[in-house]
Amino acid sequence: MQIKPEDLFLVVMIYVGAVVAACWLAMIIWAYRDMRARSRDSLAQIIVALMVALLNLPGLLIYIFLRPRETLSESYERSLEEEALLQDIEEKPVCPACGQRVKESWQACPACHTRLKKPCINCGHVLDLSWNMCPHCTASQVSYKTDDALTTRYAPTPGRTTTTYDASQRTGQALEFVEGDEY
Repeated sequence: MQIKPEDLFLVVMIYVGAVVAACWLAMIIWAYRDMRARSRDSLAQIIVALMVALLNLPGLLIYIFLRPRETLSESYERSLEEEALLQDIEEKPVCPACGQRVKESWQACPACHTRLKKPCINCGHVLDLSWNMCPHCTASQVSYKTDDALTTRYAPTPGRTTTTYDASQRTGQALEFVEGDEY
């Protein structure tokens, strides 16, 4: 049996038509799925699918030019990254000895018992260990009281009076800064 040229032409045309129809359907499905990944708006998804179905390749090009830049999952991941960066930017107090998270108002780390803060000797507010003055009551944090070792070593002689520093005397007194005093 010999194949006639008309029959061969018909078979090639059917094959080309099927390929074109499959490509057309694939473009519609791809555009719909891509829009579904980029938007939650059902109407926008349907409009994109209809535009590609009616305009074919020009409709697909128009969609590619106008589609949202990022998918919903990329947007979600970006927001998670931004939130994580913002949390890292916030100063989270940690224990310098063990690295355990601590609260700003704690005086000691509950995990390793490292001293983190000290109370003001006058008003009791919690202060950083390096502060020499309380910003709340302006009391000096330098202790003038002697400890037991110094008391026994440098005991006062009989008949001689000694003066010890009393922090309660500083209440209500303002700090005086003299021009030229620098720290």
